[in-house]
Amino acid sequence: MLTSRALRPRVTAIDFAERIFAHLPRADQRHWAHAYLEGLLRTPGKKSLRRLAASVSDSPTASQSLHQFVNDSPWDWDPAYRQLMGWAEQCLNPRAWVIDVAVLRKQGEHSCGVHRRFVPGTGRSVNCQVGVGGFLVTANEAVPVDWRLLLPRTWTADPRRRSRARIPDGASCAGPEGHALDLVRSMSGRTRLAGVPVVADLTAHDTSATLVRGLGALGRDFVVAVPGLLPVVAGRHLVARRRDGGGPPTALEAGRCLAPAHDRGSGTESATVHDEQGRPLAVRSAPVHLPGPGSAGTALHRTFRLFSVRPLHHHGPAGLWLTSMTGRRLDELVALSRLRVRAAQTVRVLESDFGLRDFEGRSYPGWHRHTTLVTAAYAHSRLNLADRRTALSS
Repeated sequence: MLTSRALRPRVTAIDFAERIFAHLPRADQRHWAHAYLEGLLRTPGKKSLRRLAASVSDSPTASQSLHQFVNDSPWDWDPAYRQLMGWAEQCLNPRAWVIDVAVLRKQGEHSCGVHRRFVPGTGRSVNCQVGVGGFLVTANEAVPVDWRLLLPRTWTADPRRRSRARIPDGASCAGPEGHALDLVRSMSGRTRLAGVPVVADLTAHDTSATLVRGLGALGRDFVVAVPGLLPVVAGRHLVARRRDGGGPPTALEAGRCLAPAHDRGSGTESATVHDEQGRPLAVRSAPVHLPGPGSAGTALHRTFRLFSVRPLHHHGPAGLWLTSMTGRRLDELVALSRLRVRAAQTVRVLESDFGLRDFEGRSYPGWHRHTTLVTAAYAHSRLNLADRRTALSS
């Protein structure tokens, strides 16, 4: 039987825009917010301002009006993200917050934050902007609710570039892990839900230890991918050093810590679990600590669980993850780690179908406003569907 929730009418794009952008002080701003969102939903292919305008208006000045709205009109995107997160939490029951990175290829050198970066997935360096996004993720959906733009020091330390791109004085030059932690802080201040863990894979940026320590300081449970070279202290090494009154415990590389040679007395567990397609996965785990100062309350005295995941009978490198949730079952931890795939899929759809990489301006505010509107367009397209799925299954 359908619940009353199932009987709610589908939310139109204009109703959605009015809710998400209700904070805009002027009627013309709210009008162009709706037009921009509608254009992103309607326009096939590249989402240039000219094509967006043509899909929503016959006016020859519509393109210029959209340009002025997204680049020059003074409005704050943070209230829109607050509304988006509230809407998403109403429609979804997220299993995790996932932090993921979008590498947005660019031509030229003038787009705000553009730089050369090696992309492991392609095996080469590309000219790009890098966006760090926060997603609410279920087994079926990953909906973005906030973004940060990575600003290399070549941008933040150059007064001319800062002025030309209108980068505010308070804009962070942090790396991906700093933006990830900032996203978690912002999302924590907006959420209505308690205890949602954070999932992230920033191993391509070599920032896992900083991220783990930061999430611990914020009091957030997490499942974070780590590189094989990450130094960790296996349980038996820590116990032995404490018993013998010796110096600092011996750190091992995370990739070696789960090798059979270190099983004895280390608390290592092995299990076979199945992914969402029913394929068997071999999982090994062990309690570990992060090396650090020996005073009470530091990372050295906090126990984490390191686990590896690889397809059964596959002998390639295993994915390594570190979690604060030492009491959770291995199959639950593996399922959480795999939610990152949902966010990565959404990033690709945002790029190909919703215009994430199509911003033509060069300003810091313009990038954030365009990305906010892209995020709202995607959320509208998915949350109507997710809301009705939930109602039909109730």
